[in-house]
Amino acid sequence: MTIDLAAIEARRAELRRAYLRPAGDRPQSSARGVHHTALLSSDVEQTIKFYSEVLEFPLTDIFENRDYRGSNHFFFDIGNGNLLAFFDFPGLDLGPYAEVLGGLHHMAISVEPQRWAKLRANLDAAGVEYLQESGTSIYFRDPDGARLELIADPLGEMYGHRVL
Repeated sequence: MTIDLAAIEARRAELRRAYLRPAGDRPQSSARGVHHTALLSSDVEQTIKFYSEVLEFPLTDIFENRDYRGSNHFFFDIGNGNLLAFFDFPGLDLGPYAEVLGGLHHMAISVEPQRWAKLRANLDAAGVEYLQESGTSIYFRDPDGARLELIADPLGEMYGHRVL
């Protein structure tokens, strides 16, 4: 399969012209922020240890999932009032994580540069394989295979480019 890069760039430019507005001309978002992003966990304790010990995201609560009796719904603080949540669904045998069209590709979580280096050392100590990109991003998978990125760029920036 051949990809027509010129056509892709032309389409990108067309979309920018049609929809992208300068920061001062954009309407205010209707959203207040990400309340939580929810992922699945095959093992609650394994997930808690990984996210609270390796990634240093404090566990903030755990209670029964209102939609499935016996299932846990638990949350980690990822800063700025944002949460990362998990469900386990005992007895459903959901199978392994899979990237699918329309599914989660990865979640990028911003961390301070000094903390980024510490978390990279934690990943090393835990034997977690990762890919480091552009000196500010680390891509890796959690124990259930979900792809995560720790990015040391400030919120609203990516590799020196303002995205907000």
